[in-house]
Amino acid sequence: MKEEGNKQAQNGGGHNAGPKLSWYIVFMVGSVGKGCSEVDKAYIAGLFDCDGAIMATIESHREKKFGFRVRVILKVTQKKTEILEYICATLGVGKIQKNRTTFDWVLKDQQTCKEVLKIVTRYIKGKSSQVRLALEILSTPILSKEDLLHVALLADTLSGFNVRSFGRRKNYALKIQEHTSSND
Repeated sequence: MKEEGNKQAQNGGGHNAGPKLSWYIVFMVGSVGKGCSEVDKAYIAGLFDCDGAIMATIESHREKKFGFRVRVILKVTQKKTEILEYICATLGVGKIQKNRTTFDWVLKDQQTCKEVLKIVTRYIKGKSSQVRLALEILSTPILSKEDLLHVALLADTLSGFNVRSFGRRKNYALKIQEHTSSND
């Protein structure tokens, strides 16, 4: 058991590679992908195109002025962790999570998502429309109900590209519109 404790200390403490694999790599803002070569950027963009998802979620949030927040989430799914570890090491950000049969590299921090999308934008081919929508969502300040509704519409549009969202995703722009109009 002591050997396992030493492994935990070497891996940043408390995190292990057991069934509940979940570890983080977080660097300071602005340092995302600083060591990335152009080949690394293109390879990671290819992973997003093939095995990745660029999603936007709209969540109720009491602390937000209009009661909702829109979050962009980036994800790459693989059967094994090696490629996901490469993404973490190369970009210096992200979290690896185990699912039932696969592993996901996940990124939820909004500023970091924006930086990663800017890094891979010129190399993305199949999901370039999704990248543009996500960057617009991330770049739009929500100063009014109209801004929130605009971003919610963008999020609904973005969700239409994701196969797994089809048939499960609600029309959140409509939900926000109903919520905000009933509170006027």
